[in-house]
Amino acid sequence: MEKNVGGFDRTWRLVGGALLAVIGVAALVGVISIGTLLPALLVVLGVVFFATGVVQKCVLNRLVGLDTYRGEEAETDRMDEISADRPS
Repeated sequence: MEKNVGGFDRTWRLVGGALLAVIGVAALVGVISIGTLLPALLVVLGVVFFATGVVQKCVLNRLVGLDTYRGEEAETDRMDEISADRPS
């Protein structure tokens, strides 16, 4: 499967996923009182979001045809544009 998670989508997954997992773990150990099912769900969702942000691949994105990953070609093209704009 090709990478399909990048940009803001990736940032949100890394930050939001970590935050959800931390809140879920805090609730599971009793720091926050919100029951037991919701914290377990938060931990699972947080880990999934964080993992998809790290590997930059998401099955759900693929199923709906969403691709936020630009790839190395776009980054190389952008660097070529920046170099071309600079005077010699």
